[in-house]
Amino acid sequence: MSWVFCWLLAGAAFFAEPACAIDPNRAMSQYIRDRWGPGQGFPKGPVYAFTQTADGYLWIGTEAGLVRFDGLNFRLISDQSVSITNVLGLTADGENNLWVRLTGPTLLRFRDGVFEDSVSRLGMPYSFVTSISRANDGGLLVSRLQNGAVKYRSGKFEVLASTRPLSRSPVISLAQSASGDVWMGTRDAGLFRSSGSQVFAGAKSLEETKINCLLPDGERNLWIGTDHGIALWNGSEVTSGGVPEDQNDFQTLALARDRDANIWVGTDARGLLRVNAHGVSYLNGRNGSGPAVTAIFEDREGNLWIGSPNGIERLRDSAFVTYSPSEDLPTDGSIPLFVDSENRLWFPPLAGGLWWMKDNKHGQISAEGLDKDVVYSIAGRKGELWLGRQRGGLTQLRSSKGSFISRSYTQANGLAQNGVYSVHQSRDGTLWAGTLSGGVSSLRDGKFTTYTVANGLASNTVASILEGADRTMWFATPTGLSALSQGQWKSYRAGDGLPSANVNCLLEDSGGVLWAGTASGLAFRSSVGFQIPAGVPPSLREQILGIAEDKFGSLWMATSNHVLRVKRDKLLRGALADGDIREYGVADGLHGVEGVKRHRSVVTDPLGRIWFSMNGGISVVDPARLTGSAAPAIVHMQTISSDGKPIDLQGPLRLPGGSKRITLGYAGLSLSVPERVRFRYMLDRFDRAWSQPVLAREAIYTNLGPGTYRFRVVASNSDGLWNSEETAIGFVIEPMFWQTWWFRLSSALVLTLAIAGAYRFRLHHLTRQLHIRFEERLAERTRVAQDLHDTLLQGFLSASMQLHVAADHVPEDSLAKPPLTRVIHLVGQVIEEGRNAVRGLRSSPDATNDLALSFSTIQQEPGIEQEIDFRVIVKGQPRVLHAVLRDEVYRIGRELLVNAFRHSEAKNIEVELEYSARHFRLLVRDNGCGIDPEVLGAGRVEHLGLPGMRARAERIRARLRVWSSSAAGTEVELFIPGHVAFQLASKRGPLLGMKTERR
Repeated sequence: MSWVFCWLLAGAAFFAEPACAIDPNRAMSQYIRDRWGPGQGFPKGPVYAFTQTADGYLWIGTEAGLVRFDGLNFRLISDQSVSITNVLGLTADGENNLWVRLTGPTLLRFRDGVFEDSVSRLGMPYSFVTSISRANDGGLLVSRLQNGAVKYRSGKFEVLASTRPLSRSPVISLAQSASGDVWMGTRDAGLFRSSGSQVFAGAKSLEETKINCLLPDGERNLWIGTDHGIALWNGSEVTSGGVPEDQNDFQTLALARDRDANIWVGTDARGLLRVNAHGVSYLNGRNGSGPAVTAIFEDREGNLWIGSPNGIERLRDSAFVTYSPSEDLPTDGSIPLFVDSENRLWFPPLAGGLWWMKDNKHGQISAEGLDKDVVYSIAGRKGELWLGRQRGGLTQLRSSKGSFISRSYTQANGLAQNGVYSVHQSRDGTLWAGTLSGGVSSLRDGKFTTYTVANGLASNTVASILEGADRTMWFATPTGLSALSQGQWKSYRAGDGLPSANVNCLLEDSGGVLWAGTASGLAFRSSVGFQIPAGVPPSLREQILGIAEDKFGSLWMATSNHVLRVKRDKLLRGALADGDIREYGVADGLHGVEGVKRHRSVVTDPLGRIWFSMNGGISVVDPARLTGSAAPAIVHMQTISSDGKPIDLQGPLRLPGGSKRITLGYAGLSLSVPERVRFRYMLDRFDRAWSQPVLAREAIYTNLGPGTYRFRVVASNSDGLWNSEETAIGFVIEPMFWQTWWFRLSSALVLTLAIAGAYRFRLHHLTRQLHIRFEERLAERTRVAQDLHDTLLQGFLSASMQLHVAADHVPEDSLAKPPLTRVIHLVGQVIEEGRNAVRGLRSSPDATNDLALSFSTIQQEPGIEQEIDFRVIVKGQPRVLHAVLRDEVYRIGRELLVNAFRHSEAKNIEVELEYSARHFRLLVRDNGCGIDPEVLGAGRVEHLGLPGMRARAERIRARLRVWSSSAAGTEVELFIPGHVAFQLASKRGPLLGMKTERR
């Protein structure tokens, strides 16, 4: 039965975002049509229903099943719990439920990725479902074969209408009007209305009529689709709704109303109809033909979706409306444009003649042989037009009582040349005619005055003419831009700031800035002369063929390969950013993007619209319509995979450790022109800033470390509007065992122990080497001392003894006695000094292992002041020092004490010995007169011996520090690291657990 094809899709009112819809003033051929069939990935027709859920997805009910569409990709939905085929109806309610009507009693609710049967799970009485529709309050209306209509709201079904008045015919369509009444169409009993708990019969003229679909229109009107055309019920009478009777003979399969009040009718044999104030239009020709239209739906962006037996089609508005030969207008070729004071667009076809167009009406003017000549340019003011012709010179058309009176001027009348390329009428009424090669002629008070290169014009070929606000006349030529002001000429070329001397078009904007479009891009005139805007894209370095300004601060330009809209102020400042310049193309309604080289190929009309003459026809754009609120793209995360393996988005997003390549797939749902949707994304903990806008619908990250991440993404729709709310998804990359905290802690501990062991081993090695060197040094000193004692000293002793014997035999009064005595004394001194040297080489008998005892006896030596308070302090447990080092410490300490006793004039002298596991420290302090700063800085060898003490300290790897003040005395510290000072720095060896024997 044909009623299975019928589906009511009453707009998309539950979506909050307003957007431009289908312009009712356009011809059907001026909409953008896109088709999807099996060759474009569409699963299979026929199509029975459309709807759109709040998340932006388009849902399509087909014979093959339930299909989800994001604008680029189709996905056939399957479920293990139920077989989903022959989807006859779809409705999205106000509770984010998607209702899916299948053949028979099956009505499914799809929510959060789960399908539920309304009979077994939701408590709906068992009956065959014949139609579903959305209620005004967001609920679901359901008509059933035996039990009338029910309504689902807030988790329960309730009976909407009793079955008694409807018992003789099942309800196959229903819809709720703005008043709250529910209208029901039956299979063969006509129309009924449910108000409260009562059911009333509808129009009597529709009794026994099969009603396939219903569409409420306001409070009272109801559009009715039948097997014999459409009808409009206003509560009192039934009409054809403006459809001619001879055309109202089709089977109506679908009805929809868009937000611009167009009524769309899907038929079996006439395709798609549009009914509005302009009458009836057919998508496929004057009388309609083509495949059946089985479903119609308007989405949240104003696009119209059409279902057919073989696929789907999208009908949408576009920024530009193009008038081409398909609208019976000769608009192909290079055509100049002019809009008069009555808002009529004038254009001359390339084949000849002059046409006008206004409010989708058009006409032709044939006068003075215009149909056999080419018009290069048009100018004028109220009541008259001036035409520059290829061969016929300059023609004036004056309006008189609904017709035009023509008059032409040629060379015979004083015109410079009969080929006039550009025409301009200045504010004082002077007519300027730029010729092909004869210069420019001005017509004032019936007389022509001609200017050529001889007068200062840059070239005798004039491409464009403009009058500035200061009444300066500007002339664009192929070899420069010329200005005529108060009888004086001046020309500008590439060396004067223009990108090229070949100037095509001119514009003075609302701010008084003069713009020049040249063969190599755009320039503007500033206080310092002509300038090329900074930072312009390559499209603004092309040949500029036309410029116009809208009321919203933008410049519109046609180039050799682009149609552009640019923010004027940003362009002047050289601060163009993303979104400040927009390119338009075929997807925006243009039939081509190649401009034409004519005077006034881009013009503005009194309504603010911009008209373009293009190679593909005449196109117009309304900037005011573009600035309306558009629906932003809705972003969804669709997939996430690790090394090519998909991860279930419904479960916890924990990715395996060692993942090398993480791919995040997302979609930006903007169904108008999804190819233009751009994205910016950022991965927290990895990216420092948002990415640049990209078209790619996936982001790939490689070699991410373990941890918790958050991926954020935003999108812009086809108009460049970025959504304000970002979409985010968090995921965790599990660590490998060697990336876990316990492994890292263990590794750090092992590394620390290894470093400590290596350090101790190295320290032990250095200590042993130092000990060996000390032992070798001590042995060598002992050997030298023994050798001195056994050889040199013994020799001197023998000599001394011999001298004493000789002295005993010399008489006292002998002259030799005194010298001999002196020699004996000198030899004694040498022997004593030798003995001291030997004692110095050997381990000092005075410096025993008990340094404290050795230092305490120094005060008892001859020549030491006995009245000074002297004490020795020991800190820590005394330890054995290396013999050689101990001797050096003793000598340094003894010298310090002797100096203190003899020179410091102190009352108190202290020696402090500190034994620590890490160091040995000797500190000698007094409260005497201190050391002179010069002596402290340089030392005096013959007095205090500081350089010698420092040298000794360096030899044993010690550090000597001297501090002195005249008011507080002197303090000298000798600091030696423990591993250098002591015979055994530790009871443990270089590695933990290794014992070292004490020597």
